[in-house]
Amino acid sequence: MGDVPISGGADRKPVKLPIPGKRNILITSALPYVNNVPHLGNIIGCILMCVLSADAYARFCRLRGYNAIYICGTDEYGTATETKAMEENCTPKEICDKYHAIHKDVYEWFNISFDEFGRTSTPQQTEVCQAIFNKLLDNKWLSENTMQQLYCDTCSKFLADRLVEGTCPTTGCNYDSARGDQCEKCGKLLNPTELINPRCKVCATSPRIRDTDHLFLELPLLEGKLREYISTMSVAGSWSQNAIHATNAWLKEGLRQRCITRDLKWGVPVPLEKFKDKVFYVWFDAPIGYVSITNCYTQEWEKWWKNPEHVELYQFMGKDNVPFHTVMFPSTLIGTGENWTMMKTISVTEYLNYEAGKFSKSKGIGVFGNDAKDTNIPVEVWRYYLLTNRPEVSDTLFTWADLQAKLNSELLNNLGNFINRVLSFVAKDPDSGSGKGSGYNSIIPDAPGAESHPLTKALAEKVGNYVDQYVDAMEKVKLKQGLKIAMSISGEGNAYLQESQFWKLYKEDLSSCSIVMKTSVGLVYLLACLLEPFMPSFSLEVLKQLNLPHQVSLSDEKGDIVKAKSPWNIIPAGHKIGTPVPLFKELKDEEVEFFRNKFAGSQADRADRAVKEEAEAKKLTEKLKNTKIADKSGKKERPAKSAGEPKAKAAAVEKEVTIDRLDIRVGVIKEVQKHPDADSLYVEKIDVGEEQPRTVVSGLVKYIPLEEMQNRKVCVLCNLKPATMRGIKSQAMVLCASTIDKVELVEPPEGAAVGERVTFPGFDGEPDDVLNPKKKVWETLQVDLHSDKNLVACYKDLPFTTSAGVCKVSSISDGSIR
Repeated sequence: MGDVPISGGADRKPVKLPIPGKRNILITSALPYVNNVPHLGNIIGCILMCVLSADAYARFCRLRGYNAIYICGTDEYGTATETKAMEENCTPKEICDKYHAIHKDVYEWFNISFDEFGRTSTPQQTEVCQAIFNKLLDNKWLSENTMQQLYCDTCSKFLADRLVEGTCPTTGCNYDSARGDQCEKCGKLLNPTELINPRCKVCATSPRIRDTDHLFLELPLLEGKLREYISTMSVAGSWSQNAIHATNAWLKEGLRQRCITRDLKWGVPVPLEKFKDKVFYVWFDAPIGYVSITNCYTQEWEKWWKNPEHVELYQFMGKDNVPFHTVMFPSTLIGTGENWTMMKTISVTEYLNYEAGKFSKSKGIGVFGNDAKDTNIPVEVWRYYLLTNRPEVSDTLFTWADLQAKLNSELLNNLGNFINRVLSFVAKDPDSGSGKGSGYNSIIPDAPGAESHPLTKALAEKVGNYVDQYVDAMEKVKLKQGLKIAMSISGEGNAYLQESQFWKLYKEDLSSCSIVMKTSVGLVYLLACLLEPFMPSFSLEVLKQLNLPHQVSLSDEKGDIVKAKSPWNIIPAGHKIGTPVPLFKELKDEEVEFFRNKFAGSQADRADRAVKEEAEAKKLTEKLKNTKIADKSGKKERPAKSAGEPKAKAAAVEKEVTIDRLDIRVGVIKEVQKHPDADSLYVEKIDVGEEQPRTVVSGLVKYIPLEEMQNRKVCVLCNLKPATMRGIKSQAMVLCASTIDKVELVEPPEGAAVGERVTFPGFDGEPDDVLNPKKKVWETLQVDLHSDKNLVACYKDLPFTTSAGVCKVSSISDGSIR
């Protein structure tokens, strides 16, 4: 396979410009706002998540040999920066300098491979923004109108939306700290003048309404050209359904004039005498940041941004940002009359929530970028977990238990185990010990006849299909699917090792053993290649252990795809590998409990708790210095742990985690409809033998048609803690078997009684009333739930059993049940 340099690190790379005849891809991710530390919801969802998603796609493009650049930076102008500067008693520029550096450090730790990470408070931003404005003015797409705005006489200024608080006017809400732009409680978008009893956030006095002149972009006049762009590009670029839905919602409501100026000081000045005391609104100004940051990257920026015939623009963002990139920004560019590179593909993520609630920058809730580094959990684990949990079609949840399960089962026991088994066996010295040794002394053996070795030939066919599926998924920006497919190859590798029984072959059929090991080493390299977009530091370590250059490629021009389909040909015979070492470390229960406690609540709570814990620890240390601790027998007891240490396991005997702690019952779906606020979710009423049916929310819309859900018998897990999903409380979970692209219901036999408990031979204990999420009972047991080759639903090798027989699935064998 060919060589392509891996992008990354802080070193400045040569500037790339579009190359005639090559595929030129311009990648951006939503500009993170500069007034706080990025959290994991940002990394993967609204900002940091889309930054990481864009990075994975950019790395894939480089892997394929495309000419791609990835542009991002901090969004620095606007009200929020001015507000933060007031809070911290400094200038907006000082705030921007401080947080730009923090963002940059976090992204560097996460191995984000920007070609340019810039900022919007630059001369280039002013130049590009004002030039676009002047074109819109010349082309008569702007108008002037008088607005009524709140004015604070005490502060002697008009108040921006976020500088006003008051009572939400929405019927039934009445939240008394609603912002002037949006109520955080009910989510309703507001105008400041709509608030009941408004007050200035700076001085708390009541502002008055006063007229002020502003400039507006005439979106209604641009609607025809905008609709033409959307209808063409949404098909050509395969826009995701959530992007199309959000865009159509704006169009359906009817486009209105959009104000593009604000009464602020911190921003790009409006270049008109009458409006010299105003700046551009952040949502007019911020998307132009992509262009100005490219201008900072190269003075020949127009070769990227005014070259639609030869450049494809891919943009990554959270769902809240969609209309500004599919309606506002395209309208702005169309209005200039210039030949701009317009967005081809938009990749949108939903929300990543934290444990029991949402990440929140303003409230400090969740794991922040600098927190992730401080856990000492390796960056490749964070990247893997966030990308495998990427909320592509619906909100997903970050939990410490899930992170632990994915690290221990998927990375450690699957991927790491396969690679270490292969390389450790190759590295063994066959002449060591008693003469019964095995191994190849770190030298890759020759493997003649590999292409006709039955087990290896079958493996190669599977791997070839997976590689094709991987490329197809990644080209369509289905990153989560691409990652799962790559990990499936690791699973195939483990199965190949087990079925070949290579440790026996070494003694009984050395030539076959050599075929198996040379093929397996090829798979190790292939995994390093396919997983580089997701875990670049992992790939570098694997290449180091393989003693190969730190370069990977999956280029058609170099024949890499073809070579991947015969993995025994990837690494040449006679090559000497490096020293194998374990790639992943187990995350233990006590560590998870420690992290869950440490990151509970807001950052302010954490700071207070840390101070108290430190003080308590000092007190305890002093006490232990002066006191002998003894029990009644006179024996010294073990000193207590300090408050800052992870909790030890409880001395009391915990109830054993066994399958009979789950309350799985036969249910029948009585009613089902689509969730009113989530296109991917069904809301079902399921009879599980109680007085009233239970409400259950399930993400099955894309897998099972509505008519096939009606009156179905299903297996229902009834003792999970209820969870609210998009405003509707789900009181149970329907169990399904799944593979990468397929989901099927686990179905009880026809004669099973509704409400009957599903049992497992040999287990007859009573279920928990409610499973304690902190004890991870469900997470521990779920990894062993699967459908077998006979399509029977099983826990390990025990079938899901009812009085009428066993529960089955329609067609998925070896699927995971959850």
